[in-house]
Amino acid sequence: MPPRRRPQFTQENIDQQLQQIHLLDQSSSSENLEQLGPIIKQIHTNRQQDAYLRTLQSLIESKDAEIETICGDNYQDFISSVSTLFTVKSYTNNLRDKITSLDASVSQVGRGLAEKKRALLQSKKTAANLDEAIDNLQASLRVLDVVDRVGEMVKEGKYWSALRSLEDIQSMPPTSLSQTPLFQHLLTSLPSLRGQIKDAVTASTKQWLLEIRNITGQVGKLALEAMEYRTKRWRARREKDPMLRLSRVGSAVETVTYEKTEYNVLENENLKVDFKPLYQSIHIYTTLDSLDELRKSYQADRKAQSDLILPVPLSLASLPAITEEITGFFIIEAHVLNTTASFRSEREIEELWEALVARLTNAVEYALKNESDPEGYLRVKENLMAFIMTLESYAYSTQTMHTFILLLFEKYALLLERQFSKRFMEIILQDDHIAMHVDSAAEKEGVLKVVWLNKAEQEELAKAPLPLNLPWSQSFYLCSQDIRSFVQRFYQFIEGVSQHHRNVDELLSKSLDAILSNHVSESIGQRLAKTSTLTQVAQIVTNLEHFEVACSELERSLTSLRSTQRGGTIRLTAATSFGATLTRALARINGLITSKLDDFFELSEYDWTPKRREAAPSMYLYELVNWLTTVVDSLVIKETYKDEAYRGAVAYIAQCLMNFLTDRNVPMMNDNAISNILIDVDFLEDQFKTSGRGHLTAVFSELRSTTSVVLSDTVSEYLIPAVRQASYNNVKPKRLQALLEKLAKYGGSCRDSPSREKGEKRRKEAEAVGRLFPGESR
Repeated sequence: MPPRRRPQFTQENIDQQLQQIHLLDQSSSSENLEQLGPIIKQIHTNRQQDAYLRTLQSLIESKDAEIETICGDNYQDFISSVSTLFTVKSYTNNLRDKITSLDASVSQVGRGLAEKKRALLQSKKTAANLDEAIDNLQASLRVLDVVDRVGEMVKEGKYWSALRSLEDIQSMPPTSLSQTPLFQHLLTSLPSLRGQIKDAVTASTKQWLLEIRNITGQVGKLALEAMEYRTKRWRARREKDPMLRLSRVGSAVETVTYEKTEYNVLENENLKVDFKPLYQSIHIYTTLDSLDELRKSYQADRKAQSDLILPVPLSLASLPAITEEITGFFIIEAHVLNTTASFRSEREIEELWEALVARLTNAVEYALKNESDPEGYLRVKENLMAFIMTLESYAYSTQTMHTFILLLFEKYALLLERQFSKRFMEIILQDDHIAMHVDSAAEKEGVLKVVWLNKAEQEELAKAPLPLNLPWSQSFYLCSQDIRSFVQRFYQFIEGVSQHHRNVDELLSKSLDAILSNHVSESIGQRLAKTSTLTQVAQIVTNLEHFEVACSELERSLTSLRSTQRGGTIRLTAATSFGATLTRALARINGLITSKLDDFFELSEYDWTPKRREAAPSMYLYELVNWLTTVVDSLVIKETYKDEAYRGAVAYIAQCLMNFLTDRNVPMMNDNAISNILIDVDFLEDQFKTSGRGHLTAVFSELRSTTSVVLSDTVSEYLIPAVRQASYNNVKPKRLQALLEKLAKYGGSCRDSPSREKGEKRRKEAEAVGRLFPGESR
C-alpha cells in the first residue's frame, strides 16, 4: 500500500484562508485567535514541504552529472526531462519565494499576535492578582468584621454566638489568607477573645446571682404561702372525710391530690425566675472545657450567700423573713440541681443545707433562751413547721429539724406547764367551795361537756331537773376547762409532726401528772389546811372524788384520741395524788370534828371523887351529840365518808373518856367517878343506836372492859394469862395500871380504914400489873 500523501496547499489556498481571518471582531468581546490554529498548521506543513523541496533540489543537483551522463546517452529524453525539471525548478523557486513571502507575512502576523497574546496574558495575570488581592482583602475584612462583631455580641450578651464566631474563624479552610501575618495575628488573639467572653459570662453569672439573692425571699414567701393554702385545703378535706384523718400534708394520698393543681413558685403570675444566664454560663464554660471552674465558683458564691442569710444574733421577729429566704434559696438550688445535669451535685447542696440548718437551729435556740411565754415557742414552731413541710416537698432531709422541733416542744411543754400551774393554783385558792349552780339547760350542757365524769353520773346529771346544784364547786369546772385547753395547746404544738408519737405521749403524761399532782392536788391540800369550815372541807372532798374520776376518764379519752392519730397510750398517775389528798381531806374533817369535840369536853365538869353515883348522863353530852349528828348528817359527802366521820368522832369521844380515866391530868378518882363515866357511855351508845349507827358503839369496848376489871374486882383474874387472853384481850395493862394507881391515891387520901385498905390493895394490884408488862404503853 503506497504511503499516504501529505495534503498540498498552494499559495492561493493560504492567501484565501488568511483573508477569511478576523483577529479582532468588533461585535465580539473575545479574540478569534482560535482561527489561526489551522492556518499556522498549514503553514507549518508548507514549511515542511519547502524543506522537502530543498532536499529534493540538492538531490537533483547532485545528480546533474549523472543526469548529464544519462542525458548524453539519452539527450532528447534528457532535454525533455531537463526542460521538465527546469519547469519544475521554476515552479519550485516560485513556490519557494511565495512560501518565503508567506512565511515572512505569517511571521509578522504571528509576532503581532504573540505580542497581543503576551499583553493579554499579562493583563489577565494582573487582573488575577488584583482579584486575589481583592478576595484576600474582602476575606480579611470579613474576619475583622467577625472579630468586631464578637465584641458587640459580648456586649449584647450573645456569648454563644460570639464563641461560635471564634470557632468559625479558627476552623476556616486553608486559603491564601491563612498564610498572611494578619490572619496569624488573629489566630493568636483568639484565646484572649475567648477569655473576654469567659469574663463577660462570669460577670453575667455574678449579676444573676445578685438578682437571685434579691428575689430569694419572694420565692420563699410564695412557696410558704402555697404550703399554707395546701395545708388549709387538706385540713378542710380531712375534716369532711374521716378516712383521711390519719393522713397529713405530704402523705402519699395528699401528694397525689396536690399534684393535680401544683403551683410553680418559680414561674407564675407574680414572679418569673430566669435561669437562662446560668444555663448559658454552663454551656459556655462546658465549651471552653472549664466547667469545674464555674462549678467551684458557683458553690463558693452560693455558700457565701447562704452565710449572709442568718443575722447574728437572730431576732424572733425576723424569723419569718429568714425562713422565707432559706426556703427560696434551696428551692432555687433544687431547680438548678434538677435542670443542669451534673453541674450541681446532691452532696454539695446537702452540705449547704446541713450547715444552714445547724446555724438556724442554734440561732433559734439562742433567741428563745430567755423566752418565758409558751406562745413564743408556738409561733416559732408554726413558722418552722411550714418551712419544714415546704422543703420536704422538694426532697430535702428534715430529720434534724424534726428533732429540733421536739426539743422546742419539751421546753414549750415545760413553759405551758408552768403557765397553767399558776392558773390552777389561782383557781383553787380563789374557789369558794360552794356547789356550782346552773339554771338553764344550755348552761348545764356546757358544763357537762367540759368536765370528765363517769357514764352513770353523766347520765344522771343530764336527766336531773333544773335549776340544779352540781356536786362540784367552781374549781373543778375551771380546772377541767383549763386541762382541756392545756391538752389542746399541747397537741397544737406537734400538729404536723409525724414522728416520735411515743415521746410526745410520754411527755403529755408527765406534764399532766405534774400539773394535776403538784399544782392541783397540792394546791387543794394547801387550801385544805387553811379551811376550818366543815361544809367547805366536805366540798373539797367531793371535788377530790371527781378529780380522781376525771383522771381515769381523761386518760381514757386521750388514749382514744391518740389511737386515731397513731399515737400511744396515755398513762396518768395523778389519781394517786388526789387519793392521798382525799385521805387528808377526810382526816381534816375528823380533825375539825375532834377540835369541836375538844371544846365540848373542855366544858365538861366531872367530879372525880363524888360521894355518890349520878343517875343521868352529863349535860354537855346532849349538846355534843346534837351538834355531831347535825353537822355530819348535813355534810354533802358520801355515806361512807359520813360513817367514817362518825367513827372518828366516836372513837375520839371514847379516847377522851378513856384519857379521863387513865391520863395523868386527873391525879385520882373513886369508883363513883368511873360509874358516872359508864353512864355517859351508855347514853352515847343509846344515841348512836337510835340514829342507826349502833355499829359505832364498839369503840367503847376497851373502856368498858378496863373499868369492868376494876369495878368487878377481878384484877387477880386479869393477871392470869389464859383468862386475860380469853376475856380481857382489849385491856391495855398500862392503862389499867394508871386507873388502879388513881384509885389507890384516892384510897390513901381517905381517913377511914376501909378506904385506906382498899387503896393499898389497888396500889399492890397496880404494881402487879406493871411488873407483868414492863414494856407495854398506855
